[in-house]
Amino acid sequence: MRVSELARTAGVNPDTVRFYTREGLLQPGRNPANNYQEYSPDDLQKLRFARKARQLGFSLPEIKSILNQADDHHSPCPMVRRVFEHRLEEVETQLQELNSLRDRMKSALSAWQAMPDGTPDGHTICRLIEHWDDPTKGIKE
Repeated sequence: MRVSELARTAGVNPDTVRFYTREGLLQPGRNPANNYQEYSPDDLQKLRFARKARQLGFSLPEIKSILNQADDHHSPCPMVRRVFEHRLEEVETQLQELNSLRDRMKSALSAWQAMPDGTPDGHTICRLIEHWDDPTKGIKE
């Protein structure tokens, strides 16, 4: 298969095939008659696998490692579980941080509704930010 045929069969853009080829994930042979790159059914399987792994959050180096282990006839599944468990913990932490940020943003926006706009006066830059957690400080008396 050529680039365009592999891309069409896998449901990806030809640039995706070229990217994975440059990164060494796909290793096409060369057609001696015209020197075009020729992809095998194994390349199609790797491309499909890589797309699914990327959808689950695996990085390209991790995908390469998984494929290398499989090529060496070693099960990559234990490593996949470890990496995935660690990645899930990271995502959970990021979600908690984002939820906290969202809560702070909502709180600030609510506080800002009652605060007047201010002009920098040498003592403040933007009262909204400087005093979002204490709106009484942002109000001129």
